[in-house]
Amino acid sequence: MPTNSEPRFHPPDPSELDAAQRRVYDAIVAGPRGEVVGPLGVWLRRPELADRAQRLGEYARYGTSLPPILSELAILVVARTWGSEFEWLVHKPIALAAGVPPDAVEAIRSGGTPLLGDPAQSAVYAFCAALLGEHHVDDALYADAVRALGEEGVVDLVGILGYYSLISMTINAFRVPPPEGVEPELAAGREVAGVQAVGAGGGRSPSRY
Repeated sequence: MPTNSEPRFHPPDPSELDAAQRRVYDAIVAGPRGEVVGPLGVWLRRPELADRAQRLGEYARYGTSLPPILSELAILVVARTWGSEFEWLVHKPIALAAGVPPDAVEAIRSGGTPLLGDPAQSAVYAFCAALLGEHHVDDALYADAVRALGEEGVVDLVGILGYYSLISMTINAFRVPPPEGVEPELAAGREVAGVQAVGAGGGRSPSRY
């Protein structure tokens, strides 16, 4: 998303919400997010979508079987793949606080392949990079993910990738700006096309919401 582009959509003012929008707005504010920001405000234009999507997002962000270090790692890969500044800038500090190594975060930001010593982190990164970058996962990567997460965990991981891809598409389509006062970080690496997938043997192949 070009960082100098004007937003295409301004979320409705809370004082101007209709009854359906107010119901969803209040549900988001009363939940673990505590506020309506970024793409959630865009979705309020269609409260039926906003209601269903925000409930999926609450599960993807707070309720899956994956520990935060793995779910946040996956979210960063989504953000880098889509070049989604808002998503990256919100989740980078969350990922670091959860324990994702700073050098791994920087490698993802710059479009490189992070060196992850933990097998579960390596499996999650490789699975995400393959599914997002190549749109499929080979048998070896799938087996690695199941060994690390279990089948239920892999289902949760795919759900996280799907939800945060929806978030990223919303951000990019409507030009949701980065959080106020925060400098964009992905523009410097814009020449890098997403993230680099990792083969099963380790070699390369091609919030708050």
